[in-house]
Amino acid sequence: MRRAFLLAAAGTLVAGRAMAQAFTEAQRAEIVAILRDALSRDPSILRDAFGALQAADEREREDTQRATIAARHQDIFGVAADPVRGNPRGNVAIAEFFDVRCPYCKRLHAELGPLLRRDGNIRVVMKDLPILGPQSVVASRALLAAQRQGKYAELYDALMSLRGEPTDAVIRSEAERIGLDYARLRREMDDPAIQQRLDANIALARTLRIEGTPALIIGDTLIPGAVTAGQIEQMVAEERRRTR
Repeated sequence: MRRAFLLAAAGTLVAGRAMAQAFTEAQRAEIVAILRDALSRDPSILRDAFGALQAADEREREDTQRATIAARHQDIFGVAADPVRGNPRGNVAIAEFFDVRCPYCKRLHAELGPLLRRDGNIRVVMKDLPILGPQSVVASRALLAAQRQGKYAELYDALMSLRGEPTDAVIRSEAERIGLDYARLRREMDDPAIQQRLDANIALARTLRIEGTPALIIGDTLIPGAVTAGQIEQMVAEERRRTR
């Protein structure tokens, strides 16, 4: 009981003045004296108080994020123009925010591809998020222009498999290799509607507090960073159980 009281008091003082003002001056002085004595005997109390505060902050952040995902569900999963990999009628949807120049996105691509071939009931909504510089923007425009020729997935696989940079010359070479009309692709890359789609993805990512790529959303959960096929498979199974 005494340790629980000390942890609560330490947490209150650590949290800042707004919470500490609930006590009178005399009470605060007494708490500080008790804490000083307790900390000299057991310094782990302060560490535990910080840990409890961090855990509470993390829970609050996750709750806020889930609420935001629920509120923006249509923008995340229901935009008809968004490219889709896997099964367009899959019973579990994954939103993938990615940048073709991101090495962690390439790692995720290598994990997710085989999973989609094994599990034919997953729908992956592709959210191009070019945040790593001008050439990322060029590559994303090329992908969305390739979608108009029905070859988004093919160009996506080609660019994500690159070891080097997706330069203009490389994009042209890969586009022609997979049978795209490059003159049309180049022309449509400059269509303002394509940039508007990228701007919408960037704005959505900011609202969801996505701070980097890759980022996956499965159900109401945001998963930042590259994860393994096994981890994705487990989360997909959990989402199927939740929505059964």
